[in-house]
Amino acid sequence: MMAALRVPNFVRRRTVDASAMDTSATDDWASHVCSELALELPDEDIAEDLDDCLDFYRFGSKPRCEEIEYLALVRDAQDRIDRGWTA
Repeated sequence: MMAALRVPNFVRRRTVDASAMDTSATDDWASHVCSELALELPDEDIAEDLDDCLDFYRFGSKPRCEEIEYLALVRDAQDRIDRGWTA
């Protein structure tokens, strides 16, 4: 018989879904993520709504390697906003 490993509550990390956070916390998190993205892409005009960044992006307007990096960073930022923050 194997003993169960018990992990104290203070060691566990809990993920808070963005839908569970209040609106101001969600807006603050989204602003924080967009600010980080703007620092990573200083030459780009990053909007608060990252969907707009992708919707209005013209494929082929950048060299291929830059285009891939830009799109990956914007999608990653969208995912971080959707996941919310970890508490």
